[in-house]
Amino acid sequence: MQILRDLPSLRAAVAALKADGKPVVLVPTMGALHDGHMALVEEARRHGRHVVVSIFVNPRQFGPNEDLDAYPRREAKDAQMLATASVDILWAPTVDVMYPAGFATTISVSGVSEGLDGAARPGHFDGVATVVTKLLNQVRPDVAIFGQKDYQQLAVIRRMVADLDIGVEIVGMPTQRAEDGLALSSRNAYLSDEERKAALALPRALGEAKRQIEKGEPVDAALAKAIATLSQHGFDPIDYVTLCDAATLEPIHTADRPARLLGAAKLGKTRLIDNIAVDPA
Repeated sequence: MQILRDLPSLRAAVAALKADGKPVVLVPTMGALHDGHMALVEEARRHGRHVVVSIFVNPRQFGPNEDLDAYPRREAKDAQMLATASVDILWAPTVDVMYPAGFATTISVSGVSEGLDGAARPGHFDGVATVVTKLLNQVRPDVAIFGQKDYQQLAVIRRMVADLDIGVEIVGMPTQRAEDGLALSSRNAYLSDEERKAALALPRALGEAKRQIEKGEPVDAALAKAIATLSQHGFDPIDYVTLCDAATLEPIHTADRPARLLGAAKLGKTRLIDNIAVDPA
């Protein structure tokens, strides 16, 4: 596996991979890799012969009071995991390579980015859209793989790729979970043992709300129960627990179309997100 940090080396290496005519697949990450990331790498291998994984902790998607400095970084271990998985290239640029002096462009996607985390984390999706656009332009993959745990992020990226005519297929992978149901996340490392147990309230509350809604109970009542459950387990603040149209992410109050139940809340110092599909009644 090649570990590359400058753009000319990346472009030369990707061109060499593409010489055999086989697809190149990109898996963008911020590192601190876990089984969820490795499932994305496995999926990438099913879509193409050549796999590129990027590791870049993107400062432009962190707010001023968020965890940029504390975000886990462990490139040596990550590189070992990726090499074992037979990844072809680890693209690990520095901040100066991604955002050189004079950098002045921001990509902003309206609509799907405006509620949920877009409201709770102003500017977050501008940072996501900008860095993903750069990664896609740098690697120029045939396919890029993203997890559905960040469901709104996936929707933003799909909209951006369609609107900007970027010639890449975006594949969304189902959320990977621990055996007890907690969505895998690099930020889970922040949780104490007690918080890790309490964190299970999030997937369980969403699962119970899904069952209630699909049984025909009022959506708002089911959401209120989920919020109360999270509060009882120490989540504070609770940014949102919302039922949205699965495609547009517009909030809905009747489960009469494919929908997504999304939640985000803070447990101690750790902000957790999760989502689950809700089928029409």
